[in-house]
Amino acid sequence: MKTNRYLITILFIFATLLASCNSILRVGELQTESRSVELGDAKSVRVEVNFGAGNLDLVGGADKLLAADFKYNVARFKPDVEFTDSTLVVEQPDGIAIPLLTNVSDFRNEWNLHLSNKVPMDLSVNMGRATSNLDLSGLSLNRLEVSLGAGASVIDLNDQWKHDMDVTIDTGAADITLQLPKDVGVQVQVGSAPTIIVASGLTQEGNVYTNAAYGVSGVTMHITMEPGIGRISLEVADEAAAAQK
Repeated sequence: MKTNRYLITILFIFATLLASCNSILRVGELQTESRSVELGDAKSVRVEVNFGAGNLDLVGGADKLLAADFKYNVARFKPDVEFTDSTLVVEQPDGIAIPLLTNVSDFRNEWNLHLSNKVPMDLSVNMGRATSNLDLSGLSLNRLEVSLGAGASVIDLNDQWKHDMDVTIDTGAADITLQLPKDVGVQVQVGSAPTIIVASGLTQEGNVYTNAAYGVSGVTMHITMEPGIGRISLEVADEAAAAQK
């Protein structure tokens, strides 16, 4: 994951230099479109979301595999959606290397993605400079991979998961809030980096954080985090709510 983070950083730098030398992005009229994808006879799926810059909301509850609404005012932000061989890919044409838009202050790029709760899923979400809300409770996740370039993100994993799950999160230079279940065992291992870590309802031993259900419940969520710079908030849902009262 560290290699991925460094590669993303290099892509950001290259894209920014390219943008400063060649003003190829133009803000136009706001475009709104909706897309949907039927599940068909797939028994399990892999979903890849590659998002450059803007605002991303991802939740469950869709009647189909995907129900999505997109808003954008830069033509190159028009998303691609493809479902082939049980793999769904939703991405911007330029992928994660969308320029940082330092010379474009009024762009809009907003994705609202709804995924099916009914099908087992490996989910990969890759973001550049984004504000995101990933409410993954209710999804039938087997594995989760999240990579954040910069921005602020909330990832909600507070659910009654039925089986063990591996989660990898590369936080880059982002501020991230990770909401965790109380009754499912959770172990969070955080790599070494100049990151501020705030943990609520967890026990810390070195760079490993566990909740009270870890080693007790029959299901365990193993989370590996590779931070860059920024802030990580780890919250066990009920404990965090009690602490705020």
